Amino acid sequence: MRTRILGIFVAAALLLVLANRSAWAQQTQNGVPVQMIVSVEAKHGAKIPAITQHDIIVHQGHNVRQVTGWAPTTGENAGLALAILIDDSAGLSFGSQLNDIRNFIQEQAPRTLVFVGYMQNGTVFTTQNFTQDHAAAAHSVRLAQGFAAAEASPYVSLSDMIKRWPTNPAVQRREVLMITSGIDSLYMGTIPDPYVDAAVQDAQCAGVVVYSIYTPSAGHMGHSRFLTYWGQNFLSELSEETGGESYYLIGPQAPVSFAPYLRQFNQQLSNQFLLTFLAEPQKKAGRQPVKVTSEIHSVDFVHANQVCVPAAAE
Repeated sequence: MRTRILGIFVAAALLLVLANRSAWAQQTQNGVPVQMIVSVEAKHGAKIPAITQHDIIVHQGHNVRQVTGWAPTTGENAGLALAILIDDSAGLSFGSQLNDIRNFIQEQAPRTLVFVGYMQNGTVFTTQNFTQDHAAAAHSVRLAQGFAAAEASPYVSLSDMIKRWPTNPAVQRREVLMITSGIDSLYMGTIPDPYVDAAVQDAQCAGVVVYSIYTPSAGHMGHSRFLTYWGQNFLSELSEETGGESYYLIGPQAPVSFAPYLRQFNQQLSNQFLLTFLAEPQKKAGRQPVKVTSEIHSVDFVHANQVCVPAAAE
């Protein structure tokens, strides 16, 4: 009798395991393709090892999703459109950084499309549209206007740029380098800043990765520790949540040179991958939390913390 009962329990447990495996397999096989850019960083200065699609694990919320693509951004996946957005309210210290920015533009891969624009009054004034003529793009970098554009939000300008970004099927990566104090004169409060939140959502849904470099604003805002503190926090929030990075010295002082930051940014651009996975649609279209991990523990995966997923088909 006991043997029979034990056999029944074992059979039931086995059926439960098989049912769970079947449900998991069905869950991972079904979904809509979603792409995102993932930067790989070595820990402790170690060399980045070879990473294949089979090494990558993607979680959408608590569920593991099927990875269908993991391609280095070289060769046919090398298409990069890089927008450099400079705050037109930047102070005088910005003038000493012009050559660093121009050199950085000249160092980009020949196929990289570079855009240069100045953020002012909630929009972006274009000095050079997307081009592979890097000399022309570098030449378009100028001094900021200073006080003339002080009453603006760099985050509203970023959202405006993202919404007007031209479609180009040859481009797999859309990335932004913002050079600004991060101070939002349209919202002088603390967290949450609605314009930062809107810019994060716009960037995540458009697949745009945002990097930022702090430079002081002109006038009083440029030496206000309170405003600088929150400006740097907003930039960190924006870059962290879109898969980029924010570079700054803590406090209102300007960095001596942008060159170390730009070298690090170049290094990150050269270690990016195009990830494709099958996301689980929800009842309503919207952003879903994602996390990329691996059994390879010598690297970190840097990416947007949410992606836009369409609604499930009726």
